[in-house]
Amino acid sequence: MDKKFIINGGKSLSGSIQVKGAKNAALKIFPVALLTEEPIKIINLPEIQDCFRAQEMLKALGHEVKEIKNGETQIQFKSKTCVNLPADLVNKFRASIMFVGPLLARCQEVKFPHPGGCVIGAGTRPIDFFLDGFSKMGAKIETLENHYKITARKLKGANIFFPKISTTGTESLMMTACLAEGVTILKNCALEPEIPALAEFLNSIGAKIEGAGTSTIKIAGVKKLGGGEYKIIPDRIEAGTFAMMAAASNSGKVIIEKCEPSHLEALWAIFDKIGISYKLGKDSVEISPSKKILAQDVATHEYPGFATDLQSSYTVLMTQAYGSSLIHETIFDRRLLFTDLLTQMGANIIMADPHRIVVSGPSKLYGRKLVSPDLRAGMALITAALIAQGKTEINNIYQIERGYEKLAERLEGIGADIKCVV
Repeated sequence: MDKKFIINGGKSLSGSIQVKGAKNAALKIFPVALLTEEPIKIINLPEIQDCFRAQEMLKALGHEVKEIKNGETQIQFKSKTCVNLPADLVNKFRASIMFVGPLLARCQEVKFPHPGGCVIGAGTRPIDFFLDGFSKMGAKIETLENHYKITARKLKGANIFFPKISTTGTESLMMTACLAEGVTILKNCALEPEIPALAEFLNSIGAKIEGAGTSTIKIAGVKKLGGGEYKIIPDRIEAGTFAMMAAASNSGKVIIEKCEPSHLEALWAIFDKIGISYKLGKDSVEISPSKKILAQDVATHEYPGFATDLQSSYTVLMTQAYGSSLIHETIFDRRLLFTDLLTQMGANIIMADPHRIVVSGPSKLYGRKLVSPDLRAGMALITAALIAQGKTEINNIYQIERGYEKLAERLEGIGADIKCVV
């Protein structure tokens, strides 16, 4: 049966909450296992639904994956890898596209349907960057009635320019190029911290990658990769989300532990402007009650700019700010549609166009019965419910559990009145 969150709002939040391993880093290490026959140990792995789906994908492709215990697992090659990505898994999470390149590099062939995921990902985020990159590396792309077929006897190094910055595109082609013949140059690459973290691990198992974390990455192909241990970096999106949750609650001191504050400089710059009381530690952030939260415009931007994955929570924070703020979503279509749910809770939000909204505050929010439309919007609705008066019921929480581990239990630890029920 479907689960839901029941939240009684208005409770003071205080105490400490720990950040888990980065979802967007964790989902990229599973496909790496396709590039080697040696074991890979993963630590600090978030126990979230998307990681469970990635495990299932590897098992379906012939690998052995140990059960996740205390944030650790191990992956081991077992048999000749299957070249068909199961449609039922591909349709559940968009990160399934990351398996295509490594599978092509190892098996010379791969078949898969169009990747799915949440509402903002399914069918709306094209995979042209991946297909164009594979094609330039010598692969043959066939678009059939209900799936793609890609074949390549031997991938060749190539010069590839991304017409638009793509994090997953950068990571996918970087991984794929590790076993290609010759040198691959990727230009206009994404800069997210997860990319150099992935490159560092790949280099530790035998890859030759230079420039990860800059706009140009050079990969010299090697004949094989070995095994090793990968410690996943802290989830910057989770850390930023918890920081804005504490700021919106504005009720007590919340310490966010085991994070990497330097990955969120765009958020701290905005906090300085809007009057949020915070203090950064080496691996922690302390949020204290603020005298007055001020409205501030924001436009999402690729890293190191303001992350699109933080925009939904920032919108909720702005409902508690004095004045009007213009929020411009520049990365994804449909990501602002969730704001209709906030208006049902009492927020004063006007949609200027599909990419821009104006939020006027502060507004009192009231509990409602809601349905989570996607991962980040669902998390923003939880923040709204925590600061609202009365009871809120949030359904379709599978979307939220795709990216946040044991959320109710962890939020209860800082004073939230939240239950996960069937």
